[in-house]
Amino acid sequence: MKRLFFALALCAASGACMAGGDMRFYEARSDKIRFTGRAAENGDGSLSFDWSGCHFTFRFDGSRCAMRAADTGRNYYNVFVDGRLYGKATVEGASSCVPLAEGLAPGPHTVTVQKRTEAEQGRTTLYGIEADGALLDLPPAPSRLIEFIGDSHTCGYGTEGKTVSEPFTPETENCDLAWGCIVARCFDADYVLTAHSGQGIVRNWADEKETSDLTMRQRILRTFDMTDSPRWDFRGYKPDIVVIKLGTNDCSTGITPSEAAFGKAFRELYGALREHYDSVPILYVIPDGAEAFYPYMQSVMAGLEDSDLHCIMHFTGITNQDGDLGAGYHPNHRGHRKFAAAVIPYISTIMGWEMPMEVIQ
Repeated sequence: MKRLFFALALCAASGACMAGGDMRFYEARSDKIRFTGRAAENGDGSLSFDWSGCHFTFRFDGSRCAMRAADTGRNYYNVFVDGRLYGKATVEGASSCVPLAEGLAPGPHTVTVQKRTEAEQGRTTLYGIEADGALLDLPPAPSRLIEFIGDSHTCGYGTEGKTVSEPFTPETENCDLAWGCIVARCFDADYVLTAHSGQGIVRNWADEKETSDLTMRQRILRTFDMTDSPRWDFRGYKPDIVVIKLGTNDCSTGITPSEAAFGKAFRELYGALREHYDSVPILYVIPDGAEAFYPYMQSVMAGLEDSDLHCIMHFTGITNQDGDLGAGYHPNHRGHRKFAAAVIPYISTIMGWEMPMEVIQ
């Protein structure tokens, strides 16, 4: 998969960030760094991005590495070394050196850095990577790509919380433990998470209006989740399948959108995907609590007559409150594994991808 960035902006210049003559600096736009997600390439070679789940991978021959990055707020990152979780990194404020790994056995290592918090926490600018050895050629990119369009469940809101009464904090948000990333791992697929907590298709959480002014139907057109401009250049990537899981917030706080309102909003979302992705399969997962959308969706599908548009439901009772929930009554990793397990067979059938027999993680 090619690196994904198209919109242009301007940011401050960068340079080496770790002390020591043995450290080498590589710009973010280096062809030995593979970025996956939506980002803007800046005039100085840096990349800016804010969507949850954006990630980049590089290989180097050495024992320690770091990234130089800045953030408009504070974001947390998972750091994976040679396929295993190594630790968590924090990016905040002005450009600074952020250690990723050190004390590794000398030799080649593959590092993936994943944005685990969502756009409301801030926008990150990645200037580049430092390593005590040369960057190596990248391993082959996954041959499959899934785009997940969703809300807090896709962002991994509260996944690391210990109890339902625990208030949400960004530290407990971890998209890697959420259902979308689990599904992607099941199929050895790469992924893009186009997701924002509290959002719906028609209506957002607790909105007094039946139809919110801004929902995921408009956000999918953006390069940055939190700003309308620049618009995303959809030539940046083309997924093999788009999986939508929205509806919980639409039907929140005692208001359920009408069939007419749902049909109009879903067709707008669907139309944007068809315009840019042609006949790529689309799977709409209706979540628990949005059961009213199922008959609505049957009417929409009958009108569209699109054999590549699919719909399933997560029925009530798929998770329990004893062990499947984290902070703020949102699913923890155990709950997300159940969500993923309910979706995986459908993707396998739609795409003709073999469904692995091992335990879903």
